[in-house]
Amino acid sequence: MAKILQIETATQICAVALSVDGQTIALKEESGQNLHAGNLTLFIEEVITASGLTYKDLDAVAVSKGPGSYTGLRIGVSTAKGLCYALDIPLIAIETLKMMAAGFLFENSDYKGLVCPMIDARRMEVYTSLFDAELKVLMPTSAKIIDEASFSAVLNQHQITFLGDGAAKCAEILAHPNSAFSEINFNSAGYMSALSFNAFKANDFEDVAYFEPFYLKDFVLTQPKKKV
Repeated sequence: MAKILQIETATQICAVALSVDGQTIALKEESGQNLHAGNLTLFIEEVITASGLTYKDLDAVAVSKGPGSYTGLRIGVSTAKGLCYALDIPLIAIETLKMMAAGFLFENSDYKGLVCPMIDARRMEVYTSLFDAELKVLMPTSAKIIDEASFSAVLNQHQITFLGDGAAKCAEILAHPNSAFSEINFNSAGYMSALSFNAFKANDFEDVAYFEPFYLKDFVLTQPKKKV
């Protein structure tokens, strides 16, 4: 049996799950500002305890690799790498947008349209990708500024369900008879289970020493405005 600890910190969701052979057996998650640093290790402890396992029982650690929050990704990946070093087990990286699309398709097994997960990247920009109902990538992950023309050609031919915190802010501008919007959260470590197990079976592991999150865009440090 493959017992995999799964970590998601790419957005405001702080989530930890434990899966056995692709099935989630324990999950702890919470949404809010600046949760990851103070809660991630506590959530890991809770999930391992709830599963009835110990750290030594783990066969791998999977982490949501981005794109997403720079700080959140750093915390999640550094924690995952630390566990892999300490336990001498492999590291699995799951692309965040693919995890979101997989979660939607898992919950909507009869869905035949396209899936477009979006992560908020401030203003009208989002990190996004496009998948079909078989989780095949139709549009590679990119940072896009959304306007009235975005996805219009595809929407004229196909139904697209948009999901994620980036989709919520774009609902009005992407209004179309073939547009649908999901309000359910799919930024969950629980939706990494099948993807993590498939990677484990394929020995699709990362180099723990050199692996870095998929930031997509360079981190820009902004200075707070001076008080007048």
